[in-house]
Amino acid sequence: MDHTNNKLVAVLLMFFSSILLMRTSMAAYNYNVVKFGAKPDGRTDSTKAFLSAWQAACRSAASVIVTVPKGSFLLKPVEFRGPCRSSITFQIYGTIVAPSDYRGLGNSGYWILFVKVNRITINGGKLDARGASFWACRKSGKSCPAGARSMTFNWANNVVVTGLTSINSQVTHLVINSCNNVVVRKVKLVAPDQSPNTDGLHVQNSAGVTVTDSTFQTGDDCISIGPGTRNLYMSKLNCGPGHGISIGSLGRDAKEAGVQNITLVNSVFSGSDNGVRIKSWARQSTGFVRNVLFQNLIMKNVQNPIIVDQNYCPNHQGCPKQGSGVKISQVVYRNIQGTSRTQQALKFDCSRSNPCQAIRLHDIKLTFNGRSATSQCKNIKGVKAGVVTPQGCL
Repeated sequence: MDHTNNKLVAVLLMFFSSILLMRTSMAAYNYNVVKFGAKPDGRTDSTKAFLSAWQAACRSAASVIVTVPKGSFLLKPVEFRGPCRSSITFQIYGTIVAPSDYRGLGNSGYWILFVKVNRITINGGKLDARGASFWACRKSGKSCPAGARSMTFNWANNVVVTGLTSINSQVTHLVINSCNNVVVRKVKLVAPDQSPNTDGLHVQNSAGVTVTDSTFQTGDDCISIGPGTRNLYMSKLNCGPGHGISIGSLGRDAKEAGVQNITLVNSVFSGSDNGVRIKSWARQSTGFVRNVLFQNLIMKNVQNPIIVDQNYCPNHQGCPKQGSGVKISQVVYRNIQGTSRTQQALKFDCSRSNPCQAIRLHDIKLTFNGRSATSQCKNIKGVKAGVVTPQGCL
């Protein structure tokens, strides 16, 4: 009997000590920014504390969680730089706020910047860049800083951003630049529809980016897709207000990387200024757009539901007026339906020197005020299948 009891006690001791070991190992690799001196009062500058927590996490050989607890944390422009030794997760329960004076974000162009970091996850939380005073400066015509993007990833690989809300960015909310293997899901990027240049997500020079289950309500493009973007998959997105989902603008530079393998499916546009847009400057360029699929999209009161503009020139100042060198080909529009806010629901203004090639319109049903809409097409070659209204293209 005693022997059995001893064995039982030994087993229980082993069990509890292993739990204790697990807990201590978990605790050892969970860095809470408050322990590094961050204050959750929204007024005390916590930038140094966040950087100290990051540096400790970056040195760890085991996977690390950096925890931002409930409360409000004031951050000035901050650069989290890698490479780090292991994977790092920012687990955010609170809100990260920018300085109340827009000049507090300075002229660097970024607020929260990750550079050369591999295996980084941002989970949850809210960013509030307090952009209103900056937009007011822009509208007044005074000289203002260039504006800060709220969260930027440069040269980062294996990135996950999930459950993040970003409000009132000075300019773009989230930037993916020169990255590989990025997942953005369940994010909400919000700014007033009249706020200037507040794009939701901007992707450029990146491969293998997936964006799903997210909401964009902004003053500029919901998503803008820049040169050098390849293998971008977007699904289950809500866009609007905003300027739609845009490939471009492209062709600003004579030498430019192309855009290819872009997919957008199962998404809804509500009251946006464009639906799906491809835009390029009318000048010589090595740029191109090819192998694009826009499928299963619903347009609700959208201005320009489908538009290709190869004579893009904002503000119509100093427009180059050449044929665009950007070659657009193999673009499929399938099962796109709903309502247009403008009578012209379909517009292809393709390059006169490089017409759009292999464009496919398949089951398009767009109406204007309960009756048929119109289309305008220039320099386009391709086929149509199924029911396509408005007619007149291809």
